[in-house]
Amino acid sequence: MVVCKRTVNDVLHTVDFVHPSGQCMFRTCEQEKGKVIFQLGTADPGRAVKVAQLVEKEVAGIDINMGCPKKFSVEGGMGAALLTNPDKVQEIVSALVKSVSIPVSCKIRILPTIDETVALAKVIEGAGAAALAVHGRLISERPQHKVHIDHIKAVAENISIPVIANGGSVDHINEYADIETYRQVTGASSVMIARAAQWNVSIFRKEGLLPVNEVAKAFLHYAVQYNSHYANVKYCLAQLLRISLESSEGKRLLSAHSLKEICAIWELSDYYDEVEKTLCAQEKELLIDRDCVPLGNSCKKPRLDADDSEYDICELPVRCTKIEINCKEPPKTQLYCWTVRHRMKTPFYQTVSRESDRQFKSTVTVGDKKYSSSLWCKSKKLAEQSAATVCLTMNLQVTKT
Repeated sequence: MVVCKRTVNDVLHTVDFVHPSGQCMFRTCEQEKGKVIFQLGTADPGRAVKVAQLVEKEVAGIDINMGCPKKFSVEGGMGAALLTNPDKVQEIVSALVKSVSIPVSCKIRILPTIDETVALAKVIEGAGAAALAVHGRLISERPQHKVHIDHIKAVAENISIPVIANGGSVDHINEYADIETYRQVTGASSVMIARAAQWNVSIFRKEGLLPVNEVAKAFLHYAVQYNSHYANVKYCLAQLLRISLESSEGKRLLSAHSLKEICAIWELSDYYDEVEKTLCAQEKELLIDRDCVPLGNSCKKPRLDADDSEYDICELPVRCTKIEINCKEPPKTQLYCWTVRHRMKTPFYQTVSRESDRQFKSTVTVGDKKYSSSLWCKSKKLAEQSAATVCLTMNLQVTKT
């Protein structure tokens, strides 16, 4: 996130934070404002502040992940590694609290003893955190292990900021009424639910759980509206269907390779097509309003380079300038947004360097075609932006009406 750029997506009506590679790392919308907490995995106060300031106008709060036990996280000094580094915890929390205008909270796992857990909680409180979520399990424990309610209760009794109890799915929480019971047992201010919510998000519904297929359809409406990546949609629905993945819906879901195929399972193909048509129309209207061939670097017709014909590489003599790539929406960002709107895979860049003069040339794959500039560039960054420009120029030419 630290190298991402904030981009307004006028077609999806979202704010996208786009990595230089073209991948959207975080997307949010107006309807979520006031509800979304942005959780950071970090071991560096300075970088944490940069990211928090980047997103603070779009989210309700910043949370620091101090509980992730995954190897990549711990080895990077993040997640559960922070549990035994109170000085770093204090440094990160206080830096964030001083630097952003929204609340900063933390989520921890418990330490081997209650006294150690409470001591860490007091460090977090003293650093200025607005709230603390406590997952009542040790770093080595997994969901099959019993949650340690005594640790959560001790923390709630010994600090003054709100404490959020986590880890009660299945053993303690299976329906809405259980949430309040768990809150009372732990002495916490509120409750955080993960697994039980993944299995059926309507657990937050006072009137009771909704049928799984009804929840799936509601989820898919949002997924299509905001162009969620099909792999993520597939994962979420697999969690929802977890005990019925052998059903007809489950088997079709596991073999699906696109968002459209997933929609067909729940008879939402017409809805998918309708949204797709609307988004394409909006995109065309926006391009016409901008009165441009988006980058306008070449009016030549695209050609297939003879030397690379077997790879179907389309080339134009384009070389981006630093001014173009430092603008609000550089070519790679524009190309990413275009592929998003057309529900295509994220652009894939392959760059080579020429040893004789250290010049670079990049090829971007979009759909089943490859695009490249016929000119070599001084840097890898310029080469990738030039390749993106070629793809845009060849696919988005719009004439003034």
